[in-house]
Amino acid sequence: MVAFCSPQLSYSNMGWLLEEVEAESLLLSHKKNYVSLDYSLPHQFSSQKQHVEIERTSPSPSPNLVVKKLNHNASERDRRKKINSLISSLRSLLPGEDHTKKMSIPVTISRVLKYIPELQKQVEGLIKQKEELLSRISRQEYKVNKESQKKIPNYNSSFVVSTSRLNDTELAIHISSYEAHKIPLSEILLCLEDNGLFLLNSSSSKTFGGRLFYNLHFQVTKTQILESDVLIQKLLSIYEKQRSNQFRLGTSVR
Repeated sequence: MVAFCSPQLSYSNMGWLLEEVEAESLLLSHKKNYVSLDYSLPHQFSSQKQHVEIERTSPSPSPNLVVKKLNHNASERDRRKKINSLISSLRSLLPGEDHTKKMSIPVTISRVLKYIPELQKQVEGLIKQKEELLSRISRQEYKVNKESQKKIPNYNSSFVVSTSRLNDTELAIHISSYEAHKIPLSEILLCLEDNGLFLLNSSSSKTFGGRLFYNLHFQVTKTQILESDVLIQKLLSIYEKQRSNQFRLGTSVR
């Protein structure tokens, strides 16, 4: 006997089955999404964790290291400034256009080392010229002294004056006379100081024969031109005046 289900029962069962199928499909889709989420999330978390670990494994430098590095940089800047200043000073000593050119440090040092022997040769040449000039001046002064003494032959043995230029700023005057005909030292100094000489040192000595020697050391300026014969003539004129006064006094006494 075949039993037929009522339409009401069959429709209700079909609805329930459809609802169950829909629920299962929703569950499956939910599980699928959950699985895909599980697969995706670990990668995200692992990369973030790795990034955090990397940040933690690279610590920031300590304050002492930072200060040390800053001090090193400052000292290095100072060292370079000093070197540049020294190189600039060396470059300014070079002749011609070399001190205005922008040369590198090795080129500047090489040029300076090459220029030093040139300077030494120039200095040696100037020293030689100076010695020749001093020798020539000394010979001229000696000749002038001889000529001055020849002009007044009576005074050759009684009063002798000679001069010698020691350097650019110093002069020596030597005076020799008999004690009986001596000139007061104050008059001699007054005469020489009036001609722009400044006394630095003086000494005197006396021999058994009654002769006096004055050694006078004077200072002069570099620009001052001294004529030895003029000084000698002035001193001889003082001596002549002194002799004249002594002669008049002797005559009046007689």
